[in-house]
Amino acid sequence: MHVVLFFSLATTACNVPSLESPTCTESKNAVREFYSYHFGNEMKFSAEGLKQREKFLTPEFAAAVANSPEGTDPFTTGSDDLPKAFRVGECREISPERTESNVMLFWRTDERTEQREIKIETVDKNDTWLVNKVSR
Repeated sequence: MHVVLFFSLATTACNVPSLESPTCTESKNAVREFYSYHFGNEMKFSAEGLKQREKFLTPEFAAAVANSPEGTDPFTTGSDDLPKAFRVGECREISPERTESNVMLFWRTDERTEQREIKIETVDKNDTWLVNKVSR
């Protein structure tokens, strides 16, 4: 009897309901996928790097960052001060096709421990969530 009770409590304890809308869940997954790719590759801007990231970006946003100075990072700080890690945080649904997610950026060295927040706007284009804007 105790074993059955234990397993039923353990099963229900693991089912935490999501308070986030499905729209936010989907768009945050896209933001996480983009930043995982971005942090796993060369983060400094180059035409080749932008081309590799275009599948994650709206055409309008890709065009807007195309003139970024070489060596900077238009997807995080807009400068050559590159963070070491990121975490996707809260999401706000602007409309069923548009969301804004908070992304925390982290720097940690022997001399520096810092975090900054940026906001990432995503839009749903043809059932694919794409990064449309980075606000610092």
